[in-house]
Amino acid sequence: MSYFSNALNIFIAVFAALFPIVNPLGGAPIFLNFVRGCSKQTRDALARSVAIYGFLLLLGSLAIGAQVLLFFGITLPVLRVAGGVVVTSVGWNLLHQGDEPAKRADGTPLDDAHAQDQAFYPLTLPLTVGPGSIATTIALAASHKSTFQTDLVMSLSSLVGAVAGLLAVALTVYFAFREAPTIERVLGKNGTNVLVRLFAFILFAIGVQIVWLGMRDLLGEIPRR
Repeated sequence: MSYFSNALNIFIAVFAALFPIVNPLGGAPIFLNFVRGCSKQTRDALARSVAIYGFLLLLGSLAIGAQVLLFFGITLPVLRVAGGVVVTSVGWNLLHQGDEPAKRADGTPLDDAHAQDQAFYPLTLPLTVGPGSIATTIALAASHKSTFQTDLVMSLSSLVGAVAGLLAVALTVYFAFREAPTIERVLGKNGTNVLVRLFAFILFAIGVQIVWLGMRDLLGEIPRR
């Protein structure tokens, strides 16, 4: 596999796994509900701040999340199985969820004077990047077998692909939140649901794949007679 193809595959896997959980299109109406009382300049600044904070949270989870769990003695195959189960569960729940955005949108509307104080909490965490997104990012990191010792360039291409996937998710958050009034008018509820369900199924399949990788490694550790 070429380095470019590897980076592209990692990029697609990361973006396809995180997009339905972060759900920028579904979160745009929630964001808009909070910032209706703000000026356009403040809304744009908030959208940018949420995207940056979200990217940093996911990047931190990707970089050290799996290592933290391994530090506590959790083996990589077990971490893969556990993370895959989480990803599969999140994908399944997204496929069958009801109209939860309406419940999540409950909150005090913001104004220009207090908007930036709420950029990280609650607009970024947990409304945009929550426990499901963080757990999925850790599972994706654990599912990739590092080739650092054998192929440094391949490892770097994987890293580039993963970071690009996180950056793409952050950019969709920024543009979706910035253009929230337009999305609300054009896509509508049904269009948003169709798109989210499609990516939720892809997420479910990715979770099954991660579980299988972990189970395969665990079964390989069983002594053969």
